[in-house]
Amino acid sequence: MTPTPTVDPGARSPIDIPGPLDEPCRYGVYTGIELDLQSADAVPPAARLGLEPPRFCGQCGRRMVVQVRPDGWDARCSRHGVVDSSQLGRR
Repeated sequence: MTPTPTVDPGARSPIDIPGPLDEPCRYGVYTGIELDLQSADAVPPAARLGLEPPRFCGQCGRRMVVQVRPDGWDARCSRHGVVDSSQLGRR
């Protein structure tokens, strides 16, 4: 009988897709505009104060599905996965 191969959950795959807010971001997470083209005043004041969750993926600029909860938020990009405010220490 052949042993069943096991997968190490901590091992990285050869194709490592960055998360929606992983650095370096190419797009503004509050505007969806390329960072090279975004003006300094494009970020809303509430976002600058940390009161607004990111609405756009920083990797592809797509609009994310954002769920705001009493204890934080989570955001999902269809291409780059999910990020939660608890992962960023913003709860």
